[in-house]
Amino acid sequence: MRLVVIGLGVQGRKRRALAGDHVVAVVDPVAPGVDCKAIEEIPLDRYDAACVCVPDGAKLPILRHLVGNGKHVLVEKPLVGAAAEIRELLALARRTGATAYTAYNHRFEPHIARLKQVLDTGALGRIYLTRIFYGNGTARDVRNSPWRDKGAGVLPDLGSHMLDMAHFLFGPRADTGRVWSVNRFENQSPDHVTFGFGGPAVWEMEATLLSWRNTFTLDVFGELGSAHIHCLCKWGPSTLTVRKRIFPSGRPEETVTTLEQPDPTWRLEYDHFLALCRTGASNWENDLWIGEKLAGLATSAGLA
Repeated sequence: MRLVVIGLGVQGRKRRALAGDHVVAVVDPVAPGVDCKAIEEIPLDRYDAACVCVPDGAKLPILRHLVGNGKHVLVEKPLVGAAAEIRELLALARRTGATAYTAYNHRFEPHIARLKQVLDTGALGRIYLTRIFYGNGTARDVRNSPWRDKGAGVLPDLGSHMLDMAHFLFGPRADTGRVWSVNRFENQSPDHVTFGFGGPAVWEMEATLLSWRNTFTLDVFGELGSAHIHCLCKWGPSTLTVRKRIFPSGRPEETVTTLEQPDPTWRLEYDHFLALCRTGASNWENDLWIGEKLAGLATSAGLA
């Protein structure tokens, strides 16, 4: 696979290191030491695929050039844009046979993958409530960025990850969520939000850039038991606790699995992308759903 990395920021440097010998060129309009300033400068016969790691507003024209020419694409989340534009790009990718993939690496987190297996067995019974907290301490980095501290802020940034996780675990839902609180403690754009979706299966979500120790928790409460993830591998140790309800009440039986290891998700996701490139598959239908939910949430909070 001959790969071009487009955008040499934090994510682009990670992608370049991960892809290694697959990388044949790096594109960035301002970074020093790159091969070109624009992807159109690279002959089409020099590469097969691209990792698109550019600001949100620059993504769509680049994606149109790539998939229109049959080039496989891994684009950093979130893929934002009007639904009609994304559908047009998806149709174009299907006509040219290009894989169109948006990176949501937390699907490859070991405990999230294991939780999906637990849910699929029905061991927790009917699900009542899912609660996700995702916090990091990047408020100052965002404020100092020339392009990140704008719009709906942390809602699409971390909220897109949480929506994707919920979609992965439970599938899409049709109802419209609501933002319950929006705060701008340090930034011009929101750096703390709480939002969610009502019953019968409730989703409660909180995202913040003000958690000075990076923190992730995911709790699922069901009729027959519950499951709890504390921390991601990259911030480890990461634990998954699965509890079996005792009727009518009492201390539940539980199993606890703890992992202390480097973050495996980037490599697993890249390998997944390479496998998709052999089939021309896409996950942009997922982006349409995430985009619809984010747009509804932003509108409910006056952030649209």
